[in-house]
Amino acid sequence: MTGFGRAEQTAGDKTFLVEIKALNGKQFELQMKLPPILKSFEFDIRNILQEQLVRGTIDCYIQVKQNGATKPVIINTDLIKAYYQQIDVLAKELNIDTNAVLSSLLRLPEVVNPSTDVMNDKDFAVFTTVLNAAIAELNAHRVEEGLSIEKDLKNRIEQIHLQEEAILKFEPNRMVRIKDEINKLLNEHVGQENIDKNRMEQELIYYMEKIDIHEEQIRLRQHCEYFNEIVNSAEVSKGKKLSFLLQEIGREINTTGSKAYDVDIQKCVVMMKDELEKAKEQILNVL
Repeated sequence: MTGFGRAEQTAGDKTFLVEIKALNGKQFELQMKLPPILKSFEFDIRNILQEQLVRGTIDCYIQVKQNGATKPVIINTDLIKAYYQQIDVLAKELNIDTNAVLSSLLRLPEVVNPSTDVMNDKDFAVFTTVLNAAIAELNAHRVEEGLSIEKDLKNRIEQIHLQEEAILKFEPNRMVRIKDEINKLLNEHVGQENIDKNRMEQELIYYMEKIDIHEEQIRLRQHCEYFNEIVNSAEVSKGKKLSFLLQEIGREINTTGSKAYDVDIQKCVVMMKDELEKAKEQILNVL
């Protein structure tokens, strides 16, 4: 969600400059520097930025340069005269020259004030074209960044899917090995002649069902397929949805690891978790 956009255009006696910088962020957070002439349109500008940028920490700088005979400031001449009359009286008493007093008068409080002019609708329409041009440039940077993020995310999910397929190959031998280990332990500590075969069969079936990971693998595969569907969709804002889906993928991976009781499967689980964490970091960059 990072990017930068800049646009500048002169129309009549005004030059509009807009610079926008976007950084990653979960929500839409806007810091905007706005000239007084645009204060009445602040709400409209915020709506335009939020609608087109959606999320992120946005820093927007807007400048309106007034050209020609227009006055970007107002000089309070009555106040200057009042100041000067008092200074003139004091200067005569102290015998001080007042020839260069004007520059000092201009620095006194409330003598020079920013213009209180409000931009008209026609000029604001021109300004919005400049604003939209800066947003378009920023979004172009976002699209460029998004293509590399999309490639990386798909690769992470593909690696998780490959590990899921590897687990399926280990699954049959895992169940046989666990069953043989249970039988061996019972023979060593209880004795074959003391085992209730019917009861043992019931308990063994119950235990095997508890550690079966078939359903987790089906859901994991479905989550991975759905993840790619969302990535490939034309939907503009999909970061939150993908983030929630990664949480579901993580749950299936964790459950698989807790049920595995198998070294080879645990290695696959570790590799899947590694890819998942990298995907979670990247998803923060997605709108």
